[in-house]
Amino acid sequence: MRLLTALPLALFFLSPAIAPPVFAENGSVQVDEMSSRPGWSYRKTSKSYAQLIGDLKAAVKANKFGIVTEAGPTEVARGRGVRIPGNRVIGVFNNVYAVRVLDLSTPAMIEAPIRFYVTENADGSADLSYKLPSTVFAPYLAEAGPELDVICKELDQIFATIARTAAQ
Repeated sequence: MRLLTALPLALFFLSPAIAPPVFAENGSVQVDEMSSRPGWSYRKTSKSYAQLIGDLKAAVKANKFGIVTEAGPTEVARGRGVRIPGNRVIGVFNNVYAVRVLDLSTPAMIEAPIRFYVTENADGSADLSYKLPSTVFAPYLAEAGPELDVICKELDQIFATIARTAAQ
């Protein structure tokens, strides 16, 4: 059963059809690739990759959300003898919001969990970025109605709090 769960994630991260993040010559994620994206939040930190992941997990829990998914190519690549900067996607959500969204739009739940993205820089620091929940759920606003917009505003605030707490 565990193999069936891990296999899709492994295929996702090993597939050449999936474009990886763009790295600068020094191996760091190019800041413009993350910081200038409309509808994204980006926080540069001086924390190490491992510390930022730990602090993000603690901030998620402190805000009564749960980690639903976690994946990254770094460790698998290292196992193949390939060294790439730390790269972790952590999917976060809360069942109360899941039920509220489902009451408005079943298709919108394909977007949950909403993902935080931790990327390591060449100097050992790591950065945190994520798509704003309002951006993620925007395609469903017309069908779901104004209550989904209310949920998006709440989620935007909570995710900003989680990111701010993790990055401090």
